[in-house]
Amino acid sequence: MQNKHLLLGHSPDPDDAFMFYGLAANKVETHGWSFEHVLQDIQTLNERALRGELHITAISIHAFPYVADRYALTTCGSSMGDGYGPMVVAREPLSVDDLRGRRIAIPGEMTTAFLGLQLILGRGSFDHEVIPFDQILPHVEAGKADAGLIIHEGQLTYRNHKLHKVVDLGEWWHEQTHLPLPLGGNCIRRDLGGATMREVAGVLKSSIEYGLSHRAEAVEHALQYARDMGRDLADRFVGMYVNEWTLDYGEVGRRAIDELLNRGHQAGLVPEVTAEMFVD
Repeated sequence: MQNKHLLLGHSPDPDDAFMFYGLAANKVETHGWSFEHVLQDIQTLNERALRGELHITAISIHAFPYVADRYALTTCGSSMGDGYGPMVVAREPLSVDDLRGRRIAIPGEMTTAFLGLQLILGRGSFDHEVIPFDQILPHVEAGKADAGLIIHEGQLTYRNHKLHKVVDLGEWWHEQTHLPLPLGGNCIRRDLGGATMREVAGVLKSSIEYGLSHRAEAVEHALQYARDMGRDLADRFVGMYVNEWTLDYGEVGRRAIDELLNRGHQAGLVPEVTAEMFVD
């Protein structure tokens, strides 16, 4: 008999907490599946996906080509920046060109934010150091790096650290492609088999639907992961990354992933994906 206990990895952030509230609070039908929530930062989850340790996990789209033989993306669970996304910030006003040759603190080498930064500046055109995502703002503020690549709530709170926006990667991407920037998604191990993959993906979608239709209680749950944010700011952040894109990538979302990974492959930044990417 198949083991119906699954390890579900996601970030300890308001958007992921909101997304999986329905599951965490036992509000949705799980069809006999039980889920152990594994909360870790996205860089750690990317690394664990490389080793195939979790049955289902949040993953950076940048990291997906490296695990596409082992995992498939679920059509639900995406984080898409539609004209907004990760940012580069600095202590003083800088242009994008000013970033070349500088030392930039990044949240992880497999984050989609880092892929986007390399697409803008060019591979090897800047120095970088990996810093935990929630420590980048004080790191830059203290002068330990010339600039910082910020993700999650830092996009809304960087001004609290007297920092200046240099570039918004989601805004740049939209100007280049007229597409949303696909930052992260959920993926599920292929060795579970097609029927199980589809059934479990349906459970995940039910959790997202529950949060969206019970927004106040889901935001209340998410507040425990809202660093430096009150309810209003947390609700705004959740709205940025849990929306209609999260229920289903749709044609535009899938095209955005293809465009990002194709550009990354052409730039020598990611391997080509030849496997079918999605489980519907």
